[in-house]
Amino acid sequence: MERLRKLWRGRTMTFGVPLLLYLVGGSFGLREFAQIRYDVHKLHGKKLEKSDLDKWENIRGPSLWEDSRTVQKQRREALRLKTE
Repeated sequence: MERLRKLWRGRTMTFGVPLLLYLVGGSFGLREFAQIRYDVHKLHGKKLEKSDLDKWENIRGPSLWEDSRTVQKQRREALRLKTE
C-alpha cells in the first residue's frame, strides 16, 4: 500500500501521465478540427464550381475621400440609364 502511494505521488504520475494524456488528446482533437476545415474547404470549392465566373462585372468601391452614398447614387443612375 505504501509503495502504491509513493508511486501515485511520484513525478511520473504528477507530470508524466498528464503530459501524455494532453498530447494524445490534443492529437485527436487536432484531427477532428482539421477534418472540419477540409470539409468546409471542399464545400466552398463546390460552391465556386456552381457559380458562373465568366460573366462578372468589376465594381469599384468608393475611395476613402469619397462619400459612399453619392457613389451609390451615381451607380444606380448609370444602371438605370443603361437599362433604358
